[in-house]
Amino acid sequence: MAITEEMLSQLDCRFAVLLPHLNERQRRLAVAAEARLLGHGGVRAAARAAAVSETTVRRGITELEAGTGPLPGGRIRADGGGRKPVEEVDPGLVNALMALVEPDERGDPESPLRWTTKSLRHLAEELTRQGHPVSAPTVGRLLKQAGFSLQGNAKTLEGTQHPDRDAQFHYLNEQVKQHQAAGEPVISVDTKKREQIGRLPMAGREWRPKGDPVRVEDHHFFFSGPDVEQAIPYGIYDIAHNTGWVNVGVDHDTSTFAVESIRRWWKARGHDDHPQATRLLITADAGGSNGYRYRVWKSELAALAAETGLAITVCHFPPGTSKWNKIEHRLFSHITHNWRGRPLTSHDVVIETIAATRTRAGLRVEARLDRGDYPTGIAISKDRFAALPLVKHEVHGQWNYTLLPEPASAQAQPAVGEAHGVADRRHSLLARLADPRLTGLSDTQLADFCAELAPLQAARAQERYSEQRGGRARRATGKLRGSKPVFDDAARVMLTLLYQRQVCSMKLLSDMLEVTPNCIGHLVAETRRVLEDHGHQPGYAPTRFTTEAELLAFLDTATTPPRTQIMESLSHPRLTGMSREDLDTLARRLAPRQLAQIERASYQRRGADRQPGSRGGVFPQKIGDKERVILAVLYLRKLCTLDVLADALGDVSRSLIGNVVREIRPLLVEGGLLPPPATTRYRSAADLLAAAHSEDDTPTG
Repeated sequence: MAITEEMLSQLDCRFAVLLPHLNERQRRLAVAAEARLLGHGGVRAAARAAAVSETTVRRGITELEAGTGPLPGGRIRADGGGRKPVEEVDPGLVNALMALVEPDERGDPESPLRWTTKSLRHLAEELTRQGHPVSAPTVGRLLKQAGFSLQGNAKTLEGTQHPDRDAQFHYLNEQVKQHQAAGEPVISVDTKKREQIGRLPMAGREWRPKGDPVRVEDHHFFFSGPDVEQAIPYGIYDIAHNTGWVNVGVDHDTSTFAVESIRRWWKARGHDDHPQATRLLITADAGGSNGYRYRVWKSELAALAAETGLAITVCHFPPGTSKWNKIEHRLFSHITHNWRGRPLTSHDVVIETIAATRTRAGLRVEARLDRGDYPTGIAISKDRFAALPLVKHEVHGQWNYTLLPEPASAQAQPAVGEAHGVADRRHSLLARLADPRLTGLSDTQLADFCAELAPLQAARAQERYSEQRGGRARRATGKLRGSKPVFDDAARVMLTLLYQRQVCSMKLLSDMLEVTPNCIGHLVAETRRVLEDHGHQPGYAPTRFTTEAELLAFLDTATTPPRTQIMESLSHPRLTGMSREDLDTLARRLAPRQLAQIERASYQRRGADRQPGSRGGVFPQKIGDKERVILAVLYLRKLCTLDVLADALGDVSRSLIGNVVREIRPLLVEGGLLPPPATTRYRSAADLLAAAHSEDDTPTG
C-alpha cells in the first residue's frame, strides 16, 4: 500500500501532539507501532515524521514483535543500559581527583592547585590536562559521593593548652556559684574590637529599598592616621541580671580605661542593682587591657576597691580561652548583629546602636561615651605594687586574686589610681625635676627654651606621623581629637635634658614617674633629634644619681651622693694631671666620639642599622661619659691598678673599668691626647683618695 501525502500529514500531527508527553522507550514503541501499520516503507516514513533514526524504529518493532512487557519499577532502559559512569570508563579518575583536593594527606604535595582556589572548574581543567577528560558538574558529583562539601574554617585550635586549664575552669565556676548564692554581683568584662568612625563598610546586610544601598568609602586609607577618630567599646555584662553596660572610649584601650569603665558601671548601674553588695567578682580573659600580668590593672582595681568599699575578686580565663567569656556571646555578639551593614559615622551612632540592642531573652544594654584621656606608657614600680592590698588565692594565684578595700598592713597606704592621684604625683615630681641644678637652666631660661623648641617638636611630630602612614597625608590634617599624652612638650624637653646631662638613667626616671622605660626612651630619642637640630649642647650635670632616694635627698637638702664625692676627688688636678676646666673640655670633646663608638658596637651586635623610631644615644648605666674619661686618664697615667679604681668606686667591677679603658684609650691616642705617666703610684684606694685631699691644686707631672 502506497503511503500518501495525506497519511504522512496525519502522522506528523499525531507525533507532534503525542511524543512530547512520552519517555524514551514509549516514544520508540509508539513510532514503531505506526511504522508497522503503514506496511512497506513505513519505517522510513515514521522515522522522518518523528525525527528519529530508522535504527531506533526498527529496534522498537523488534521489541513489539518479541512481546516484551513493561519494565519493572517504571524503568526506561533495561539493567545495564545507557552510557557507563565516567568513573567506570576511567578507573584512575577518582584517585587523580583525590590527589588534587587532598595533597597533604593522600596525594602529591607539589600539586599545581596547592595554592590555587580549588573550584570545580579548576579541578575539571586540571584533570583534563592530566588525561582524565571530565566536566565540572561531574567533578561536583564525585566529590559529594566521596563525602566532600563546601566548608569554611573552624575556629577550634587553641594552641598549647595549659596543663591546669580544666582546674581553672572548675575553680572559676565555683567562685561564680558562691558569689551568686550570696547575692553578690558577678560581671564579665572585655574590650570589643575598636571601630573607626566614618563611612566605612560594615559586615552584614540590612533591609533597604531596592537599588538604594548605603553608600560608603571604597578605601580605608582615607580613615587612617593619627587624626582619625575611633570608638573603643569596653563592655560589662551582669550575669545575674542579664544587663549590659558599654563604656565607649575615644583614646586608648589601657588598663586605666578598663577599670574606669567598671567604675562608671558601678556608679551608674551596679550600685543600684546590688545595693547590699560587699564583694564583686570579675571574670576576664587573660590578655588585653585587663590581662593578669599588668600591674596597672591591679593597682587601678585596688583604687576602685578602696573607693567603693568592695572586696574585688578577679578570676581570669586560661590563656587562649577568651571565647568562653560570657560577654562574648551574651553581649558582644548581639551588638555586632545589631549594627550589621550600618556604617558607624559618628560616636552618637555607636552609642545609640549599642543602646538599642535587645534580645528575646530580655537583654538590655546601656552605653555611654567616655571622652577621657588614657595615655599609654603608664607603669607601676615593684615597690608600689608590693604595697597593694592584693591577696592571691591558693589555686593559681596568678589568675585568681582579691583586692581588699583596706590596706594589707597598717603601714601601707591605700592604692590610688592613675585618674585619682598618680597623675598629680607625676606633675608634682616633674616640677621638682625642673631644678636648675639638674637641667642647667633657670626656670625662665627653661621656659623660653621650650617655647623656642615647640615649632621644631611639631615638625618632628608631623614627620613621625608621615613615617607611620608611609607617605604624606592624603587629606588635609584636621585638629586632633584632643588626646593628651603622658608628657607635654615642655616635660619632654626637660626629661631629655636630664638624660643627656646624665643626671640619672632612663630606668630611674621611669620608676619615679611611674611610666614604662620605653615611654621615656621614645620621648628622649625624638626630642634628642630636636635638640641636635637646634644645636643645643646640654653638657654634664655635676652630680649623677643612681637611686630615687639620692635624687630626692639632693632636691630637698642639697646632699650629694657618695659616688659624686668620690668622682670629685678622683678628678683632682694632682691625679689627672690637668685642671678641672681642661678635664671638662676633654670630656665634652670626646663625648660625640664615645657616642659614635657605642653606636658602632651596637651595630655590630645587631648586624644592621638602627630601625627608625628605636631608641638611640643610650649612655652606659653604671658610668657616665665624664666618669669614663676620668677613670681612663687615671689608669693610663699609671697612678693605680684597675682593682684600686674598682675599690675606690665601690659599686663597679674591675672588668667594667677595664672595658672603659679599652674604649677610651683609642680615642685619646687618635686625638693625640694620651696623658703622660705620673711620677707617683698608689697601691690602695685609701692612698689614692687621700692624695686628692691635698690643698695644692697644682697638677703633678
